[in-house]
Amino acid sequence: MSTTPLGHEGTSILLVEDDEPLRDRLARAFEHRGLEVRASATVAEALAMARADPPELVLLDLRVGDGNGLQLIPLLKDIDPGTRLVVLTGYGSVATAVEAVRRGAMNYLTKPADADEILAAFRDGDPPSASETTWQTMSLDRVEWEHINRVLMECDGNISEAARVLGLHRRSLQRKLAKYPSSR
Repeated sequence: MSTTPLGHEGTSILLVEDDEPLRDRLARAFEHRGLEVRASATVAEALAMARADPPELVLLDLRVGDGNGLQLIPLLKDIDPGTRLVVLTGYGSVATAVEAVRRGAMNYLTKPADADEILAAFRDGDPPSASETTWQTMSLDRVEWEHINRVLMECDGNISEAARVLGLHRRSLQRKLAKYPSSR
C-alpha cells in the first residue's frame, strides 16, 4: 500500500471520469488540496497514464465512455498493487459495490460526493457494508434495481444475456438500467 500520506504535497491521483464538468471540478478541488492530478475521460487513456507513471490514488467512475470501470480495477492493480482505488458512480448498487471491492477497490461512493468525502474514502479503507442498506427499507424500485445489477454482474456485464436470464427484452432492460431509483 502507498506510504505517502493523503493530502501530502505531491500525492498523485488519477481521475477516470467521462463527465467533463465533474472531472474538471474534482481536479481543481484536489489540486487545491495539494494533490498532483491527472485526469482521463477514457479507459484507454487511463491505462496509458497509469503505465507511464503509476498513481498512488485512483478515483474511477463505473460507466466510462469507452468501457467498464469494473474491468479497469484489476488492470490498474496489476500496474501497481499499492494503488489505492475508490469507485465513484451515479448508478450504485450493492452488486457493483461488492464486485468493485472484490476486484480491488478500497471503497465505493455514489454521486454526488465532494472532494473531502472522496479523500475520506481513500483514508478510511473500510469497504461498504451491504448491511448499511437493508432490503426491508428499500423501495420496490430499488429492490428491482439491485436484482437487475446482481444478475448483470453474474452475466459479466452482458446486457443481452442478463435480459434473457431476467426474462426481459434487451431494450426494456436498457431502459431500466438508464433509470436510477431512489435509495428508499
